[in-house]
Amino acid sequence: MTTQFTQFSLSPALMARLDANQFEIPTPVQIGCIPPALQGRDVLATAQTGTGKTLGYLIPIVELLQRAVARGPAAHALILLPTRELAMQVEQAFLTVRTSSEQTVALVVGGLAERSQLDAIRRGARLIVATPGRLEDYLKRKLVRLDQVKILVLDEVDRMLDMGFQPAIARIATTLPAVRQTLCYSATLEGSVKEVARKYLNNPVRVEIGSVLKPAENVELRTFEVEPDKKQELLEHLLGAEQGSFLVFVRTKHGADRVARRLVRSGHSATQIHGDRSQAQRNQALRSFSEGRHRVLVATDVAARGIDVANVAHVINFDMPKMAEDFVHRVGRTGRASAHGVASTFAGPAERNDLRKIERTLSITMKRFRVRSADTAKAA
Repeated sequence: MTTQFTQFSLSPALMARLDANQFEIPTPVQIGCIPPALQGRDVLATAQTGTGKTLGYLIPIVELLQRAVARGPAAHALILLPTRELAMQVEQAFLTVRTSSEQTVALVVGGLAERSQLDAIRRGARLIVATPGRLEDYLKRKLVRLDQVKILVLDEVDRMLDMGFQPAIARIATTLPAVRQTLCYSATLEGSVKEVARKYLNNPVRVEIGSVLKPAENVELRTFEVEPDKKQELLEHLLGAEQGSFLVFVRTKHGADRVARRLVRSGHSATQIHGDRSQAQRNQALRSFSEGRHRVLVATDVAARGIDVANVAHVINFDMPKMAEDFVHRVGRTGRASAHGVASTFAGPAERNDLRKIERTLSITMKRFRVRSADTAKAA
């Protein structure tokens, strides 16, 4: 029997917001996380991006904010995330499901003007959505209070630790009430993530959705053996042969610029996102891609960590990812919420061993094609 949101005993106001946004059937991660979170339990969940975990923690937060009595201008909930882009998407999702304009939110991230962030905090934002670096800066300058926080969410913990945020998270945690609820989400549960869970969670409910390191079943995995100087030609051939939007991953910032420029010269609508672009440029590129004004987004791994765009038809690993985990993160941008997706990896003859290593690590087999020229991609 299919579980529905009506079975979670949510408030009528929140049910109305979910209905208005056509959220009817919860995903497996929501089924696992929402009931214990509503009971006030700590939750430790391993789930990939695209499994619906954002709504899994926003629903308990909205219910909490409906009940919480305001004691001066202080936040009752805090969400920590690894990137600005991800934080901005969570802020938008919250605004979609909140049940009252009194449930205010402050976005606290680097790369955007401080003034509007601080104004939102001073006006008494009930929820703070933040990246650790900027939030810690505000704490040092005594610009934000966290002593009323009742619920802490650590999202994409593995990525926050990869980016070196563990000391900042530790210092932020010391300013929070010792008695609070903590919800922790990670794609993997290795080494330092286990340490964070042990340190900040109290007898958590463990939720494990699918393999912690595996591409979604509904993504078709292909690999093309192609000489490095033929990759651009192959990419343009696939753009002509396939429908829908393309997210193209390259290794370097210069590579991203080069691939995007060549695509534009060939008449394709392409834009790029990488670490050297300003936050405004990144936001604009992401928006134009998600709204379909650009069909192709060329990205580096660092910039792409925060990309959460619905309906990406095709992921292209133009350059091979360094690690199996990077492969899973990249491929996870397509085939979201049970839609079908395609992921194609371009590998030179010298990269065969690297390709096999990724397949072994993830227990997958990609469908192989060998490329003589771009229009003669033959199944191997």
